[in-house]
Amino acid sequence: MSGAVTIDPDNVVAVIPARGGSKGLPRKNVLPLGGRPLIAHTIAAARAAARVGRVFVSTDDVEIAGVARRCGAGVVDRPAALAGDAAASESTLLHALETIEREEGCRPSLLVFLQCTSPLTAPADIDGTIAALIDEDADTAVSVVPFHYFLWQRDADGWGVGINHDKAVRPLRQDRRLQYVETGAVYVMKVEGFLKARHRFFGRTALYVTPGDRHWEIDEPVDLTVAAALMAERDRRAALDLLPSPPRAVVMDFDGVFTDNRVLVDQEGVESVWCHRGDGMGLSHLKARGLPMAVITTEANPVGAVRCAKLGLPCLHGVRDKLPVLLEWLAGQGVDAADTVYVGNDVNDLACLQAVGCPVVVADAHPAVRALGRLVLASPGGHGAVRELCDLVEAKLDSGVSA
Repeated sequence: MSGAVTIDPDNVVAVIPARGGSKGLPRKNVLPLGGRPLIAHTIAAARAAARVGRVFVSTDDVEIAGVARRCGAGVVDRPAALAGDAAASESTLLHALETIEREEGCRPSLLVFLQCTSPLTAPADIDGTIAALIDEDADTAVSVVPFHYFLWQRDADGWGVGINHDKAVRPLRQDRRLQYVETGAVYVMKVEGFLKARHRFFGRTALYVTPGDRHWEIDEPVDLTVAAALMAERDRRAALDLLPSPPRAVVMDFDGVFTDNRVLVDQEGVESVWCHRGDGMGLSHLKARGLPMAVITTEANPVGAVRCAKLGLPCLHGVRDKLPVLLEWLAGQGVDAADTVYVGNDVNDLACLQAVGCPVVVADAHPAVRALGRLVLASPGGHGAVRELCDLVEAKLDSGVSA
């Protein structure tokens, strides 16, 4: 093995083939998954990969092209001859490289081939596969997961025979030679070698072992359901990792967090707000664990205090400058701001969000506030955002360690 080389990300291009036709799952590449079109997940991972300079989608489809552009990818218009069922991926990649060089004046050193049917692919998987090629001075690289199963096929008489094993010998898993299966997600190749060989596995091939929970391909309708569940669990674990270890206090704004930020005013001037009943159950669980919690709100109307009183929460309302009040309350609890979770939604929460160790914002927070959120909840204010946070904090407390 010769010495490994360093490759500038500007010389690394990712190409995501995505044709409009799909027989098994019509319009597969733009079907919604986790609130976004399927292809958007792969584009996002590619753009977040530190070792990738530019990302292109090769497609024959106007809708897919539009999604790609909105997600920040360049688009290569794929001719109809390369968009049929029989068209090889390599032909699409070769056409993309030719087009990128002609239109962009760019011939990269490395080509990263990504499949948009693998939405759980993480930026680390892309960077890791590129690094495997570079560090091992290989010509090509592929993402794989460990494979521990026995494969079978039928012989000429129709009887089952082992492919990767002798059926007369059943070794224990730990005694078998480790095998791998392609994830179908990430392939990397040196461009000059690919242009000559015209296939993705020329020369020496490095393997990058991907975590098994990120290996899932979308081919059938049920695959979307499974991917959504895996994605939700991945996001939950990521959210837990963002919380303090452990959280020692939770402080919340009221309007826009407990409520949907609307107010109902009757002819007498009496104000009412909408709250989510599920929040109360989540809060009761945290109260039972003795976790200090409070609400600090600028609103002088007592409606928030009335709701908090029913929930058994201290409510400091009519507060113009929240930060001194927050710090004073934390000092009274003997809690450091670094171990505190603060939940807000608007600009009057900015100072508090900046002061604590874990700033949390609701899904529909003001853009300036959302940018500060270490953790952005999936739920908007008044629609279970408090319950979502309570469930996460309870899970963090149950873990006893950093998730």
